Amino acid sequence: MQNQSFITEFVLLGLSQKPTVQKILFVVFLLVYIATIVGNMLIVVTILHSPALLGSPMYFFLAFLSFLEACFSSCITPKMIVDSIYRRKTISYKGCMTQLFAEHFFGGAEMITLTVMAYDRYVAICKPLHYSSIMNWRLCRILVGMSWTGAFLHSIIQVLLTFQLPFCGPNVIDHFMCDLYPLLGLACTDTHLIGLLMIVTSGFMCIIIFCLLLVSYGVILFSLRTHNAEGRRKALSTCGSHIAVVVLFFVPCIYVYARPPSVFPFDKEVEIVYTILTPLLNPLIYTFRNKEVKNAIRKMWKRLVLVSDEK
Repeated sequence: MQNQSFITEFVLLGLSQKPTVQKILFVVFLLVYIATIVGNMLIVVTILHSPALLGSPMYFFLAFLSFLEACFSSCITPKMIVDSIYRRKTISYKGCMTQLFAEHFFGGAEMITLTVMAYDRYVAICKPLHYSSIMNWRLCRILVGMSWTGAFLHSIIQVLLTFQLPFCGPNVIDHFMCDLYPLLGLACTDTHLIGLLMIVTSGFMCIIIFCLLLVSYGVILFSLRTHNAEGRRKALSTCGSHIAVVVLFFVPCIYVYARPPSVFPFDKEVEIVYTILTPLLNPLIYTFRNKEVKNAIRKMWKRLVLVSDEK
């Protein structure tokens, strides 16, 4: 089907049309975005500058996840911040497709990375004697490559499906970003089949990966019975952080995408959780519950202070 779109831009209604509320949102989301970037990049820099952490696949994937969180937030939040200044919020057709691709690309990569991190913890806890031989650096590079490849395929499918939709009527999106279901509601054609394909490619993928993660962490927790108290405490602390991030990311995704394609009243509020709050909470969850990361951050700051004093 040929794309017959006559619309060159979309109007975003955002979270509110009230000037006072928009000013508050500008300040809140600006602070949240700065904290998100600083927090996640602090984890990346800390791990890259700490040989003890970088030598561990778990922290290598944590640095990769933090990088993805910063990128994921950057393809949504800056546009929201800028839009909150203006009364009329617009995004070009090409900009809309670009944002749609970026959010699903980095979101898809994050899903796969969380699955990889669960596998890493499974091997570390359930097969500790074979951990170094299984989780070698060749496999780590392959898994990162799989994350990028799988995310690209997922996001390009979403964009190609959306690109087939003809937009020739209303161009107002009741949302703060370009997303699948709001765009379906504006199409000048029957979107039933494309809506089902989107559910399969996005919703079912969220459900399947989430269930796999729950099963894997269930197996990990069950296997902890054979560990000593200190081993159980450390494993529970690490797995608890991972499970918290998984729940914060996947539950809103399942709510948004694993349902009939329609717009619900609380969609915007739910999407704020996994697009803005989860990237912010990720560094807090991992650093507050991880002694090694906190120690590495302290050492890095001490080195920076010593270097500045010498100057």
